[in-house]
Amino acid sequence: MAERSTLQRRMHRTAFACVGIAVGMVGLAYASVPLYDLFCKVTGFGGTPIVRDANGSQVTDRMIAVRFDSNVAPGLAWRFAPEQPEVKVRLGETTTVTYKVTNTGDKPSTGIATYNVQPDLAGTYFSKLECFCFTEQTLQPGETLESAVVFYVDPRLAEDRDVKDLTSLTLSYTYFPSKGGKPVAEVTSSTKPIAQ
Repeated sequence: MAERSTLQRRMHRTAFACVGIAVGMVGLAYASVPLYDLFCKVTGFGGTPIVRDANGSQVTDRMIAVRFDSNVAPGLAWRFAPEQPEVKVRLGETTTVTYKVTNTGDKPSTGIATYNVQPDLAGTYFSKLECFCFTEQTLQPGETLESAVVFYVDPRLAEDRDVKDLTSLTLSYTYFPSKGGKPVAEVTSSTKPIAQ
């Protein structure tokens, strides 16, 4: 009888452990996207620029070219471009670049911009002080909006053996249609069923 009671307790513990593990795995699955996003923003992993409140860097004589790439996803009738395609900056120097976005469609539309830096390893050293990314914008037909990005390239880039010889990097933005502050998939205009 005592053996059966011990066996039942072990089975209950095993069942509770399995349920706990399953609940923990589901919780981690839901938390993985925001945790990965936070990790990228803090470390610059995957070309994600680091967002800073202020530039505490010393400006050096070392120059680097920063190229600006602008894209608009299908489903959003916008024209989007930087005021200049490239700037040469000193490491540590705070720089402002303005972008223009225009709604070329015939109805109001809403978009949101995402970004990254290439090469990926340079994302750790590209620091944004101000940006229009991840801010939902609604433009009326024909309306043009000017937005600025304020950034600096951290002088520590010159000390990293993987990127110290880098002479240029690219900041790439893409505007996506958005709803509720999140990018949405391309909207298909046809609702007809596909003939089989």
